[in-house]
Amino acid sequence: MNIRTILPAIVLMAASTALAQPPEGDDINRKSTYQYTPAKENLEAREWFQDARFGLFIHWGVYSVLGDGEWVMQNQGIPAKTYEKLPGFFNPVRYDAAEWVRIARAAGMRYITITSKHHDGFAMYDSKASDYDIVDRTPYGRDVIKALVEEARKEGIKVFFYHSQLDWHHPDYYPRGRTGRASERPESGDFDAYLRYMDTQLTELLTNYGPIGGIWFDGQWDKADENWQLARTYQLIHRLQPAALVGSNHHQSPFPGEDFQMFEKDLPGANTTGFNTTAIGALPRETCETINGAWGFNLQDRRHKSTKELVQYLARAAGADANFLLNVGPMPDGRIQPEHVERLQQVGQWLQVNGASIYGTRQGPIAPRSWGVTTKKGSTVYVHVLDWQDAEIAIPSLGGTPRRATYLKGGGAARFTVQPDGTVLIALDPKARDDYDTVIAFEM
Repeated sequence: MNIRTILPAIVLMAASTALAQPPEGDDINRKSTYQYTPAKENLEAREWFQDARFGLFIHWGVYSVLGDGEWVMQNQGIPAKTYEKLPGFFNPVRYDAAEWVRIARAAGMRYITITSKHHDGFAMYDSKASDYDIVDRTPYGRDVIKALVEEARKEGIKVFFYHSQLDWHHPDYYPRGRTGRASERPESGDFDAYLRYMDTQLTELLTNYGPIGGIWFDGQWDKADENWQLARTYQLIHRLQPAALVGSNHHQSPFPGEDFQMFEKDLPGANTTGFNTTAIGALPRETCETINGAWGFNLQDRRHKSTKELVQYLARAAGADANFLLNVGPMPDGRIQPEHVERLQQVGQWLQVNGASIYGTRQGPIAPRSWGVTTKKGSTVYVHVLDWQDAEIAIPSLGGTPRRATYLKGGGAARFTVQPDGTVLIALDPKARDDYDTVIAFEM
């Protein structure tokens, strides 16, 4: 990799100031004395984040050319020098940032998280720390991240940057982790030099694109016992943009300096994938899931989730007090697959009627059940009936005395009685039934 020797003054100054004196006890991924006190604007951003509830995840990179997912370099054992040819084929002439933002808005999404750099080490923005990026190495030659940020800002949608800590291309990512061993890089390197390179790229992202929603880290699990100098990196982010939220997909309980806890392909407290922690911390939560079976574009992937599955996952996430970050993997020409656009539009149509039961809510008084979940906002409790099999449904106490109940679909009154033990018996109206999620608003 050709590292340029001259960086813009603002990048160099911010990075050198941040990296000069790493704090004592920096190994916060193991044992730490690092203390983090979030700024006022950070706490406000956390509140906004919880209210937003629904975001669009975008995995897009030169790997889309091969149509075999974002892990193609690892899965096909492609050496780094061979993989370097791939950017020459990446020319997304049908990429339209305004259209992507329109799709997100129509789906009812409040923020977008996009890959600025994935595990293959290729930057999807104009990096000055390396020429291994979309501007310098592809025939397209334009900064797709900048275009997306500008269009999203016009529409009031926040943008987060997914940034891989793991790097299968950089020579200083050494010793090797669990992955990337077929890259045929020299068996030597300076890991701290790599971390400083990563922080320099983060500085670019935090200084060249205006205010952003935050940084979404991934890849620390590749070398879970390594000293990642997290305090140094997290302090850099919080100093440059105090409101930016930091999250990391390390599958463990949050570390000092992080602002939200994420769960990959699992709701909080579950571990069906085998790598998530079941411990739930006090930070805002987010669960991410694919719209089909892959994160990056996969030509032969037909495992498209139905609109019903997506709406119900959104409801179950809100019922677990978590955001839902739903992923699409755009095609190499820059378009989002039509079948995915259609599903997103349908989710958005459901939210136009039922959004009050999702946006700005918190976990309801009843723990998730097989039949559904509850959410709450102010004095209103929303009952989400996801599995409707009987004409009546009995639910535990709603934490108070309900005064009235209304179906969000159609606005009709819902008939109910309260039993002596507090159980609420609801007589479900077939005319108010929603094929995805029947929501009843109880005013307490």
